[in-house]
Amino acid sequence: MSLNDYLHHKRHAVLGRQQRIAEGRAEAASLHAHVTAEGRSGIRRLRIREHQVISDSPYDFAGFNLGPSSPELQLGVLGTCVTHIFEIQAALLQVPLDSVEVDVRGTIDPRGGHPGHESTPIWPHDIRYEVRVASSASDAQLEELFAAVEKNCPILNLLRNPQHIVGTLVRATPAAPAKAAAAEPRQALAA
Repeated sequence: MSLNDYLHHKRHAVLGRQQRIAEGRAEAASLHAHVTAEGRSGIRRLRIREHQVISDSPYDFAGFNLGPSSPELQLGVLGTCVTHIFEIQAALLQVPLDSVEVDVRGTIDPRGGHPGHESTPIWPHDIRYEVRVASSASDAQLEELFAAVEKNCPILNLLRNPQHIVGTLVRATPAAPAKAAAAEPRQALAA
């Protein structure tokens, strides 16, 4: 199956979704991600639905390099979203695509916020992406496609527009140390 075959299938799915929206049968979806820090390694295990992704730091930041860092994941998420929206918009506009590749780059500076670098962002910045497409479409069709992607890409627009994010802190009860818990039954048996 080629990408263009998939786009034909995608078109039917997108048109079906648009019909459900028009008929009032579509509702907002609640999104959820859960992350835990693993003991001994500090890796972050990201769980979304039935999927897992490991995030880790490079060696020079006390990591084991077992997965991408959070800033790298953010760039990757932008790339996957741009790619997906290219598929959706190409399907809707019926623009043929033989291939789509998105390359995302950015800068993160560990000196950000430190003395002498107070104005250096602590977040990924200078983010840019390049899309390479192989297509028999005209330049005008590709420009229309690109404009539609830029308008409709949720993650691209999330990053471009300020967001209100609420965080809370909840104190969890610490688990009993494993050695102490294992020692208690032995003491009870000895008594």
